[in-house]
Formats: sequence, C-alpha cells, structure tokens
Amino acid sequence: MGEAAGVNTVLHEAEERPRTWHPGVAIWVTGVVHICALGLLLTQPQWWPSIVSAIVVNHVLLGLIGLWPRSRLLGANMLRLPNAAIKRGEIAVTFDDGPDPEVTPKVLDILDAHSAKASFFVIAEKAAQHPALVREIVKRGHSIENHSRRHSSCFALFGWSALKQDVGTAQEIIKRITGRSPAFFRAPMGLRSPMLDPVMAIMGLRYTAWTRRGFDTVTRDPAAVLRRLTRNLAAGDILLLHDRRCLDEQPIALEVLPPLLEQIEAKGLRAVSLPLAMQ
Repeated sequence: MGEAAGVNTVLHEAEERPRTWHPGVAIWVTGVVHICALGLLLTQPQWWPSIVSAIVVNHVLLGLIGLWPRSRLLGANMLRLPNAAIKRGEIAVTFDDGPDPEVTPKVLDILDAHSAKASFFVIAEKAAQHPALVREIVKRGHSIENHSRRHSSCFALFGWSALKQDVGTAQEIIKRITGRSPAFFRAPMGLRSPMLDPVMAIMGLRYTAWTRRGFDTVTRDPAAVLRRLTRNLAAGDILLLHDRRCLDEQPIALEVLPPLLEQIEAKGLRAVSLPLAMQ
C-alpha cells in the first residue's frame, strides 16, 4: 500500500503540471483547410459556396472522429500500457461511472480477494455525494481518475470554455476528497470534442481510452462480456467495466470480474492501477 501510494503521489504531482500541446493530425488538417479557405475567399470570392461546403464537410468529419473512442486523430489517446508495464506482465482494469454505494464496495472486495489493483474513473458529482467511499477506494490501493463532472450526454459538443470548466471542476472536487488531482481522464462514453486535447495539456491530464471494453452496461449476458474482455488478452491491455447499476439491476461487472481476474492470473499477468503501470 505504501509503495502504491508513493507512486500515485509522485505521478499525480508530475501530471498535473501543464504540458506542451501537440495537435493531432485531424487538427492540423483542419488548420490547413481553414487557411486555404481564407486564401481562396480573398483571391476567388466567387467560389464561396464550394469553400463554405468544404469547411462544413471538414467540421462534420471532425465531429465523426470524436465519436470514435479509440481514435488518435484528435490527439494523444492511451489505448495500451507502456512497454515497461508490458514487460512486467501488467494489465489495467478500469471502472467508469462510479462511485456507487452498493456496487463499488462489492467491486473492492472482489479486487481484494485477488490482490488486484484498479483505476476508477469517477463522475465528480457522484464522488462528492460519497466522499468516504472514494477515500476507501484510495485506502485500498486503487487510483481515482477523472470521468468528468456530471457525465453530460452533450460532452462531445462542449466548446473550450465548457470543457475547461467541466474537467477543471471535476479535478478540484476529486482533489478536495482525496488530496491529489487525477492524472488520467476518460470522456463520457469515450466521445470527444476536438477542443478536449488542449484542455488535457493545460491540466496535465493523460487522455485514456481502452484496449477492450465489455459493453457491460448494454449486455445482460456475463459470458458475452467476459469473452469481449478476454479475447486475445495480453500484457499491456486496458480493460473497461462499470461499477454502477443499470436500471436498478445487479451490474454484470460483479459477475464478470471474478472470472476475469482468474483468467488474468492464469496467464501469469497482474492487474494494476494506471499510476502503478506508468512506473
């Protein structure tokens, strides 16, 4: 626990410092399109209908890229753990949408039974409602990460100011509860605004998606969820489950997690939190 806490503290202190923003390919292309459009408007104003159409198409494509959770075209996106973690045989099991006062404690007990560590991407407003549970997650050696302030269904449509306020407020809420700022961020449903990447850089956050997700919030078949998560299971994978109820039903994650951890162990792998994997 002490070693994990030490790594967690050092990483979070380093990550919350602003970083240089490196625009993704789609952002560079958008910049070129707009510069060319401006030049053509000045030299060939009669072409304005085609120029406007090109800009509209460009923005539509940007929006569609934001609907692709594993894309790196909008900026950095961690889909797998770094090489050092792969060499150590580590896997990251992550949970979204908590904390849930009924589900999360059961998840923690299952993780404890397998000596596994995980990362919990919490909704900040839920965390504020259950601060003792959030501190219990940290006490047991897991990490708390940022999953936005309120998990808005319109998050991918947010502009610069709205993103900065939402993500920044979530950082403040979580830091107030745990004593440290999250180092990782995952967008609600994995859907991103083109403006999100520079916000990540300013706040020193590392955007994180997943290698594989189980779709446990839309599938009622534990076996199907487990198959998705364990197909080609290998060191370096980042797996996604949810520690919340769906329509007040028992979450599939509670049925899937024990056999998932057993398969991880059987392959000689180790489930760790994201901060531990980044050593």
